[in-house]
Amino acid sequence: MQLQLSTWQEVEGYLANSTGVIVPIGSTEQHGPTGLIGTDTICAEVIARRVGEAVDAMVAPAIAVGMAEHHMAFPGTVTYRPSTLVRVICDYVLSLARHGFQRVLFVNGHGGNIATVNAAFYETYAAAEARAGANARDLRCRLLNWWMSEPVRKLCRELYGDRNGSHAAASEISVTQFAYPDAIKRALLDPPLAPGGGFYGPEDFRRRFPDGRIGSDPSLAAPEHGERLIAAAVEHIAAEYRDFMAAD
Repeated sequence: MQLQLSTWQEVEGYLANSTGVIVPIGSTEQHGPTGLIGTDTICAEVIARRVGEAVDAMVAPAIAVGMAEHHMAFPGTVTYRPSTLVRVICDYVLSLARHGFQRVLFVNGHGGNIATVNAAFYETYAAAEARAGANARDLRCRLLNWWMSEPVRKLCRELYGDRNGSHAAASEISVTQFAYPDAIKRALLDPPLAPGGGFYGPEDFRRRFPDGRIGSDPSLAAPEHGERLIAAAVEHIAAEYRDFMAAD
């Protein structure tokens, strides 16, 4: 059940039976020569919607812009500052909580969001309790990164060995290829396996990783891999959602 495709009466009816909601969160940033700029959001949306179907949960609209400052040397990237993203998440969750949602599970598609989202949860709890006191203490937020579960990691090792990488990864590009087969991109990758390592700011990122990839060989991506990766992620996250809803 998608929030944006529902009427307010349908949402009110849903809330009579469940206080859970799933929020996809991603990023709008470069993903190398063959990766879509919307990769992180696409992955989060596709997986979140499948989880919603599996557990009969409401799925809210994606937060499509994340903390991508380190990608800003590549055209097309859009970013929030960490402080801005904290405020966006806080306002988003407080809006949901105002209507009665109490368990908010974020399905994340972008590693650069992790620290900021977790910080935002504490800001949100503080703001909720300042507004509503003890009535807000049942509000719970949780972040799950779809690519970090052991079933997904195991499948990535099976499919890509040590060539999946940490950015513009074969796995995430496979998911987008399955979701949008008409938007599959091809390009010569030189070298086929991008260098790995760290970076500092956006200009340093582009200097070290000139085509935008980090440690990856996305030529290994395939739509059929994406279908399997989605299934593995959905099975894991659905189980986590059920536990989240049942927990005190």
